[in-house]
Amino acid sequence: MIDAHQHFWQTDRGDYGWMDDSVAPIRRDFLPGDLERIAPALGITGTVVVQAAPTVAETEFLLSLARGSEMILGVVGWAALESPDLGAELDRLATNPVLKGLRPMLQDIPDTGWLLRAEVVRGLDMMADAGLSLDALIQPRHLGVIDTLARRLPHLPIVIDHCAKPVFGPDTPPDSAWRDGIARLAGHPQIMCKLSGLANECGPGWSAAALAPVAAHVLDVFGPERVMWGSDWPVLELAGDCSAWLACAQSLTAGLDAAGRAAVFGGTAQRFYRLSPRP
Repeated sequence: MIDAHQHFWQTDRGDYGWMDDSVAPIRRDFLPGDLERIAPALGITGTVVVQAAPTVAETEFLLSLARGSEMILGVVGWAALESPDLGAELDRLATNPVLKGLRPMLQDIPDTGWLLRAEVVRGLDMMADAGLSLDALIQPRHLGVIDTLARRLPHLPIVIDHCAKPVFGPDTPPDSAWRDGIARLAGHPQIMCKLSGLANECGPGWSAAALAPVAAHVLDVFGPERVMWGSDWPVLELAGDCSAWLACAQSLTAGLDAAGRAAVFGGTAQRFYRLSPRP
């Protein structure tokens, strides 16, 4: 089982601008040893670690952790996509085969269309040429932007984090704009989707029944071969724990055949991120 979306951080590094009192329960260090203590009971054998700060230092920090943990199969880092020096940065960072992709923190950028700026598209094109994929940390307002980007750069592999963070709750299903937007993205063969982050998005009272409309729609339009499960741990701890979320995800995918479940819980991530066992 591969966890396709998980984080580590070390608070004294000082570049986690979002880490205020609202996330006090997780405002402490989370490092590979913490994951290695809980992973065996969950059946997790490998993980893709995703950036949590918009700095190159964060990318280098995660790559340094990977050197000491065979569980880290891939790293999704950060680089300044609009920078004129991006080419040199990519030449340096991409020499490490554990770096699989980059993630701009789009949800924190006020300009919804930022990803379509000429200098950013140029950077994304360079990123694709370097063999890296894009993790799209988006909200429903970005669905049209990703659709346009996929048409402009069909060679750029994209994965949608957290199902694009639909607005929904225990008694409120996601709206038709999200459903239609996700369906359009699924029409691009280079786009995949992470079944992750939904407990936090749903909020208190989340359950398999509450999450089912989101999961069912994503699985229907993308198919299990283009959906990957992620824990979003330790952010998940603001809403629950890994054991409960994994059991929920297994319930949400119970209707799939064995091949479909194998894809969601490992195979899709392995193909998308080009993962292989660490030496």
